[in-house]
Amino acid sequence: MKRDNLDADEDAEHEDLVTTDTERKALRWSMFAVIAAIIAIVVLVVPEGAPLRGEGPFGESPFLTGIAFLIALLFAIAQFLEYFAWTHIGMLASVSVSELFNGLGLPTWVVFILVLLVLSIVNVLITSGSAMWAIMAPVIVPLLMLLEVPPETSEAIFRITDSRSPAITPMSPYFILALGFMQKYQKNAGIGTLASHTLPLAVCMTISWSLLFFLWWGLGIPLGPDAPVR
Repeated sequence: MKRDNLDADEDAEHEDLVTTDTERKALRWSMFAVIAAIIAIVVLVVPEGAPLRGEGPFGESPFLTGIAFLIALLFAIAQFLEYFAWTHIGMLASVSVSELFNGLGLPTWVVFILVLLVLSIVNVLITSGSAMWAIMAPVIVPLLMLLEVPPETSEAIFRITDSRSPAITPMSPYFILALGFMQKYQKNAGIGTLASHTLPLAVCMTISWSLLFFLWWGLGIPLGPDAPVR
């Protein structure tokens, strides 16, 4: 049925669509800061003899060396997300698993524990938080949304696993770095030696963060403005 009157209600409040003087001032200063940062990068990289230029147009530039890993990571993530979008495998997996959980009649808190376990296993192999989020979010977020769990809660669960798994996996560069420091004082220290020290910490963090999350979720405390926990 066609509505006769689609005009805006004159009595409706549109305060959210109006920027204040303080907000406009902040936007202007933000724009100036971005422009200044771009100019600084150009000055430090482009001219001959610039400190971050390096030898040749694409030589061993300190600037490019610093962001090379990020560029490679973002390229891999972009390809992965494109394949996910093209095949719709993330949505298919989310729907299939959510139907399985609904069929089994699993309580929401049990689903949370299962998601925590899966993310913990993945995080042992993929220690980069951004990479793991890019890989798992297309599956975990829709899956929990189909179970009426807000995306903000999915992010909270993800943060629990990402906060302590790298402490026990040799796949993390920081783990190897810590092992190098440890071997300065204990020559025969190995991966198992360091893991034996970090494992209790990881277990305590897992238990404490999980208890805090379930308490927060049980009480229904919002995770932030307009961010319900359930």
